[in-house]
Amino acid sequence: MIIIITHKNTDFDALASVMAGTLLFSGAIPVIPKSINPNVKAFLSIHKDIFQYITPDQVDPDAVKKVVVMDVNKWERIEGLASLKNRNDLEVVVWDHHMIPGNIEAQQVCQEKMGATITLMVRELKKERKIITPMQATLFLLGLYEDTGNLTFSSTTAEDAYAAAWLLERKADLSIVNAFLRPAYGEKQKHILFEMLKSANRIKLNGYKISLSRVEIEGHVDSLAVVVRMFREILNVDAAFGIFINTSRKRNIVIGRSNAATLDIGSIMKALGGGGHPGAGSALLKSVSPDAVEELILSLISGNQISSIQISDIMSFPVVTVGADTTMQKTASILRDKGCTGVPVVDNDVLVGIISRRDFRKIRKESNLKSPVKAYMSRNLVTIEPGKSPMEASRLMVRHDVGRLPVVEDGRVIGIVTRSDAMLYFYDQLPD
Repeated sequence: MIIIITHKNTDFDALASVMAGTLLFSGAIPVIPKSINPNVKAFLSIHKDIFQYITPDQVDPDAVKKVVVMDVNKWERIEGLASLKNRNDLEVVVWDHHMIPGNIEAQQVCQEKMGATITLMVRELKKERKIITPMQATLFLLGLYEDTGNLTFSSTTAEDAYAAAWLLERKADLSIVNAFLRPAYGEKQKHILFEMLKSANRIKLNGYKISLSRVEIEGHVDSLAVVVRMFREILNVDAAFGIFINTSRKRNIVIGRSNAATLDIGSIMKALGGGGHPGAGSALLKSVSPDAVEELILSLISGNQISSIQISDIMSFPVVTVGADTTMQKTASILRDKGCTGVPVVDNDVLVGIISRRDFRKIRKESNLKSPVKAYMSRNLVTIEPGKSPMEASRLMVRHDVGRLPVVEDGRVIGIVTRSDAMLYFYDQLPD
């Protein structure tokens, strides 16, 4: 058994390096700690079916013959696998871009001063002419950009930039990278936030708490979206809008952020000539007065601009279900035949649980396959109503770390929304 491990409080560079390692070490099993950074957790909650892994408590240390350590070279930063430290018969490989001394004794070491460990992995992927998917390229770029500050940190090397270019050539999605990485926030952004707070107004409109603020800016200012997000959080409103007035260029930059599932910022910005998704959006307006911009935003909210796409539009139906007394063996056959990663469990037409492929990891003996589903199913039921938005579904999946949401109406399961469905919406791949 070959495992690939990394440090606790896993960041994107660590996750990316582990997943890249599975392409280089045939048959290796990725192991991700339970303690991971919040942005990584959010990413995995949506992409877990694509980037599958196990946690340290699921590893049988006695079965491990080779361990590949990514982005770390100290045992004390490894979670739950301390017993491997004293194994004399264990083959150890280390890949790391940190040059500080460590205590992991390895037979093979690839340790170079680089902006990110994933850059070292990309070098090897290129050498072996490995084919990667756009989703893998996006994750790898997330790791590279996070550890190099979008190639701006002083630790960034020329090879980091070449690696980023190679990943972009393989269709890495910058919009997704930007969605999961928090951009830089400096003195200029702090000043703008302070000015926004001074001129902020709070109003209640169509059942929503709204705040708009106007600020004059000069030249190009990065990370205005971060400022608007912080502005909304500080004021604790449902939606916030920043109107950034650039008088020298005679244009207004409008940025909106919302945490209300039924207030579609993307639709509002589309009406202004921009775009976005339900939680965030922006628009650029030339030669339009700030008064007119503010009036238009308020009129659009008054018109109850909600997302035109609801859960009922993206859910799968009819729903494949199993009874609570169905055997695990029969359930496995259903999952395989239907191509599902999980299904709802019902008892007398009442939803009682969810069974997924991950639950099969609890089975230790072949005889357990004859046990009923109710012995292994998850009873942590998280459901959604058909009139809710896909964004709300995504938030529930992230919050509760679940891969599917039964759609329930009048107590009956009428459909199901999976991570894949949410991803299609998240990546803006739904039909018009």
